Amino acid sequence: MPRRILVIDDSTLIHKLFQMLFDHTPLVLAGNGAEALRQLGEAPDIDLIFLDINMPKMNGLEVLAKIKANPDLAAIPIVIISTEGKEHDVIRGLQAGAAAYVKKPFRNEEILRLVPRLMELYKPAGEAKGSRAAAPVAAARPASGRGPL
Repeated sequence: MPRRILVIDDSTLIHKLFQMLFDHTPLVLAGNGAEALRQLGEAPDIDLIFLDINMPKMNGLEVLAKIKANPDLAAIPIVIISTEGKEHDVIRGLQAGAAAYVKKPFRNEEILRLVPRLMELYKPAGEAKGSRAAAPVAAARPASGRGPL
């Protein structure tokens, strides 16, 4: 399991859902992209990020680009969770650097099955902030609901 998870979503309902799903894992919650980037600077032990696309101040793709542009943060796996789930949306998110793409509404089991797989693919090296073992990019669940993740 990850040491700490960052959930970036403007919905407090999503925050509460993730708190229930990961009741034994510390969570960092952010309601918008700017807040998330600040939180990343303050919490160096984040191993996994869940990121919404449609948010105020800075959308999820902008946040994703800023994280991937930062060498200290670029290796953290990011799962996009969004209502935007058409094939071109999924492709755009994965091409931008997301490890996986999950369409809202999602089933809790879907998230709980995804996390161990991502943690296996993106093992934290435990040395420097953001340093991780090289791993392939995980495939997204197609909008049809079927796929490896």
